[in-house]
Amino acid sequence: MKKIFFLLTASVAIISCSKVKDGEYLITGTAKGIENGKTIILQGQDPTTKMPLALDTVKVEDGKFEIKGKVTEPAFHTLILQGANGPIPFILETGEITIAIDKDSIHKSKISGTYNNDEYTTFNAELTKTQKRLVDFQKKNTAKMQTAQQTQDTATINGLMKEFMAIQIEVQTDSKKKYLAYAESHPKSFISALIIQGMLGDPSTDIKKAEALYNSLDESLKNTTPGKEIKTKLGQAKMPSVGATAPPVGSAK
Repeated sequence: MKKIFFLLTASVAIISCSKVKDGEYLITGTAKGIENGKTIILQGQDPTTKMPLALDTVKVEDGKFEIKGKVTEPAFHTLILQGANGPIPFILETGEITIAIDKDSIHKSKISGTYNNDEYTTFNAELTKTQKRLVDFQKKNTAKMQTAQQTQDTATINGLMKEFMAIQIEVQTDSKKKYLAYAESHPKSFISALIIQGMLGDPSTDIKKAEALYNSLDESLKNTTPGKEIKTKLGQAKMPSVGATAPPVGSAK
């Protein structure tokens, strides 16, 4: 009985320690080695023009920063650190998000704390492994290609290009399989909704498969902007194409 009481008390303590309410977000960031006063911009997207939109601006103080606000649904956003060589992509959603900025290699910054950001980090790591073959091939053959171009050695150039294209096709095929497998096994992940949305932009996509994946999504994802766009595209895909040949009059009896 005492054990049960302790567990209930601990649960209440955890809930009461939460710093955000439903519909709110709190980004707690570390920026070690970054001087005080450096600006960090939270950037989203204008829903109408789809252009980048600055939502908030804060400054680094003692290697830390904090951004808080309200959000209606998960969506990709970026943090832009003044002087950095690129943005930090993450999913802005309800909850406490932790971002550790790597000032020396911005793409190695770590994002965690909420379900979708943890999923994004894991899935992105898997894709990086798949694409490593291309990166390794380029590193291994860059000098060889440069020499071949300087000496106009077309045989070597063509051979390297052929190898590269073959690896690229294999990587694309493997990546598609990973996308599909992920969407099938993660119906509550925002990443899955984005995968299905991307599938509908590919003319070779099996519409019935895309529809089955959409139907399996959690209802909360169907109500997001990507979810609504998927539903619209699926409806359009089912409509008969304009100018389709009509059956001859009187052919049906």
